Amino acid sequence: MIALCTATCLIAWTQIDTKPGVLPLFDGKSLKGWTQDVPENDGKPEALSPFVVREGMLVSLGKPMGHLISGAEFENYRLLVEWRWPKGAGNSGVIVHVSQPRFLRGFLPKGIEAQLMSGNAGDFHLFGEELFRAEAPAEKAGKNLTDDSEKPLGEWNQMVVECLDDAIKVWVNGTLVNHGVKSSVRKGKIALQSEGAEIEFRKVELTRLRPSSP
Repeated sequence: MIALCTATCLIAWTQIDTKPGVLPLFDGKSLKGWTQDVPENDGKPEALSPFVVREGMLVSLGKPMGHLISGAEFENYRLLVEWRWPKGAGNSGVIVHVSQPRFLRGFLPKGIEAQLMSGNAGDFHLFGEELFRAEAPAEKAGKNLTDDSEKPLGEWNQMVVECLDDAIKVWVNGTLVNHGVKSSVRKGKIALQSEGAEIEFRKVELTRLRPSSP
């Protein structure tokens, strides 16, 4: 069983956070820099975690449902995530600009999700925040622009989420699949989901960006 991250872990990550360039959010060995929010495990210190490190990968087992949330907040960055579904189709997501855990339905944090669900990678889901379609700014952002960017189940996929000023862009395997503007929030923590199916992550890293306007 992987223990919950301690305050020492958070301090270590905060120190790393001051360095320029690419910041690995997963070191391939531990869950340093992350905290776990799993409602079903409340009051159960011996409960098994749905987030483990296995063979150099960060694995979300899918059950119980919950979130792995970064200890640090970020603004103006490009997040790169590489993932695959080892046991068949499933549902998960990357949530950016997280500000409050358990904001919705006692489970979902306040923030903006870039969906990883099989067949729908890159969809936006809005949890208490606003984001609008770049091509139709009067409409809320949601479904991705294409559903054929994912690789076959079991193969590795790459998602890039770019958060710059009030815009969010998502690429899946090099294809731009979503573009939202006029975000109601510009910074926050990052969360990975445990949402019913096992998913493996082999890379989670962040590159800082300069804001386009002062």
